[in-house]
Amino acid sequence: MTAQPIPPLRRVLRLSLAAATLLAAAATSTAAPLPLGPDEIAAQEAARRAEAAAEVERLRERAEEGDAQAQYLLGYAYAEGDGVMRDLAEALRWYRAAAEQGERHAQNNLGAMYGTGEGVPQDEEEAVRWFRRAARQGDPLAALNLGIRYRDGVGVERDPAQAVAWLERAARGGELDAQLSLAWMFEQGDGVPPDPAAALRWFRRAANRGDAGAQNMMGVAYGRGKGVPVDLAEAARWYRRAAAQGHSHGQLNLAHRYRFGEGVPLDLEEAARLYRRAAGQGEAIAAYELGRLHADEDGPLTDYAEAARWYRMAVELGSIGAANELGVLYGRGQGVAQDYAEAARWYRMAAEKGVATAQLNLAHRYRFGQGVDQDLEEAARWYRLAAAQGDPDAQFGLALMHEQGTGVPQDRAEAARLYRLAAEQGDLAAQFNLALLYEEGTGVPQDLEEAARLYRLGAEQGDADAQYQLASMYLDGRGVPLDTKEGVRLLRLAVAQGDAFAQNLLGHLLLNGYGVTKDPAEARRLFLLAAEQGNEVAMFNLGLIHQKGLGVIEDMAEATRWYTLAAEHGDLDAQRELAGMYENGIGVNRDMDEAVHWYRRAAEGGNADARNMMGFFHETGHGAPQDLAEAARWYRLAADDGDAYGRYNLGLLHEQGRGVERDQAMALALFSLAAADADGSLFLLATAAGARVGLALDAAGRERARALIRDGAPALPPSREAALEPPAAAAP
Repeated sequence: MTAQPIPPLRRVLRLSLAAATLLAAAATSTAAPLPLGPDEIAAQEAARRAEAAAEVERLRERAEEGDAQAQYLLGYAYAEGDGVMRDLAEALRWYRAAAEQGERHAQNNLGAMYGTGEGVPQDEEEAVRWFRRAARQGDPLAALNLGIRYRDGVGVERDPAQAVAWLERAARGGELDAQLSLAWMFEQGDGVPPDPAAALRWFRRAANRGDAGAQNMMGVAYGRGKGVPVDLAEAARWYRRAAAQGHSHGQLNLAHRYRFGEGVPLDLEEAARLYRRAAGQGEAIAAYELGRLHADEDGPLTDYAEAARWYRMAVELGSIGAANELGVLYGRGQGVAQDYAEAARWYRMAAEKGVATAQLNLAHRYRFGQGVDQDLEEAARWYRLAAAQGDPDAQFGLALMHEQGTGVPQDRAEAARLYRLAAEQGDLAAQFNLALLYEEGTGVPQDLEEAARLYRLGAEQGDADAQYQLASMYLDGRGVPLDTKEGVRLLRLAVAQGDAFAQNLLGHLLLNGYGVTKDPAEARRLFLLAAEQGNEVAMFNLGLIHQKGLGVIEDMAEATRWYTLAAEHGDLDAQRELAGMYENGIGVNRDMDEAVHWYRRAAEGGNADARNMMGFFHETGHGAPQDLAEAARWYRLAADDGDAYGRYNLGLLHEQGRGVERDQAMALALFSLAAADADGSLFLLATAAGARVGLALDAAGRERARALIRDGAPALPPSREAALEPPAAAAP
């Protein structure tokens, strides 16, 4: 629609004298014309041809006497075969004779013959020479032809300024094509500065003369406010004039107005009618938009089979975007039989032509192996192509692959870059994931304030996950000032959307009266809502309130039921609590096998307390086969997690050389670390053990213990300031 039309080189089109005579004769009759039979029509045509032939002979006499106008008209008769056999060589001879005498129409037509190579070898420079001679005499058609040559650089060096000058002469002389050419040059800034007002002025002249294309462009100008204030009603009026003449773009644009109720009442039926008229003229966009109208599940014209038909027609007319939409229909089984392979085929057709949405959809197919063999590298390739075109969903998908290291090398910095690109386009998921990276300092330097800013963007747009995360930051005072009121407000927003994490956290606050009035009943209700969504922490909390009688009657059986549900969903704390209940016969029959089973599940999941218990079982042979090496392994895992009991128990094994090599310096280091993190009886035990071992060590041994604490060692985590020095030896 935006491509500039190039008017052809033209000759003067004028009625032959014979035809003019006949028309004039017909015009003198005031009686209504009667229908003519075949014989009468044939006779009339024969008379016209005879009169035309006679006129040619009269012209020939005058032309041979040197009459320039007669020479021009005789050349025209030969060029058109009017009253004489068509003979381009004769046309050229007589045009030249008239042109050399200065007859401007003949000069223009002679230029046209040289320009088209009609009856003479094509010679662009000679064409320009004759156009110039005619244009200088004020011939508007020659000025048009010369202006076009300067505009396009044909036969002369391209010179937009000269083009405008000659085209303006032609346009003022009434040449419609000149008016249109000028309008397009100013519209598109083709060799001249863009000038919407000038473009509008020339489009208006052409439109007022009935040119449908110019009428359509007047609609565009009023619709977009180009050279005039935006006036959607006026835009629709001009589109309607163009559409009434069968102009396909006018029909298409008027259909858009009815579809969206812009300048006209909303009328989808009328929009569809106009789209059909435009599509019938080969407008691919119209067929595509008809497909969209019928594929709209919320619209009154929903008909997926009809959508598929129009999309298919749009593809045949050249709309590659429609191929992507066909892929969507095949993927969903809407209007066609569901066929993932066929969906992938249509996606590929559009993707290979550069349609970003199709590239995204094809990437999804490869990522999940839907309709194609799963191929994560191929998925990443298509995500990358779509992402390079700025598609935020593709940027997000590729970022996720880089973050997880699937199909591409793990690169969290690249993930952050891609998340940022998508986030800047308003992608909520990208904003959220980028905020997580800033909160954790993964792929980017940790920046809690930036994390909070990004969460806030999502929260303000109603993203429940972002509301929950930002609420957590306000409740902890991380990246934002501590503000329990704001934290609770955000939690309530997320709860209203059914977010299970927010339901559980708000329940926790209500249970403990933190930032809100204590309300155990409401807490339980929220825990139940979250648990129904599979939130294992809420299940654990339900177990806890029934175990402790918090707002409910103490009920160990109910506590066990909820702990079991939470444990089966993978909650480590629930597994640990359930193990303890089986170990001690609380709410269930005592069952050491079941207790060890759940301790092991929790320990393997990383629960430090459960790891310490597994060490205890293997050390004592209580509930599990005695195996001191296995006990040491579990204690070491607990110690690595920073568990004070694990460190203390592993220290005892090293002190005694049970299941591990006897190592007093290692024992002292472990006792010191345990004391640094312990309180109560464990602090006293670890301190006493450290003193006992420290007394038995010489200075070198104590220095080695300090080094183990400072530098780290197998079974020791990075050093902590509080544990740099072993406990001082007691005085003898």
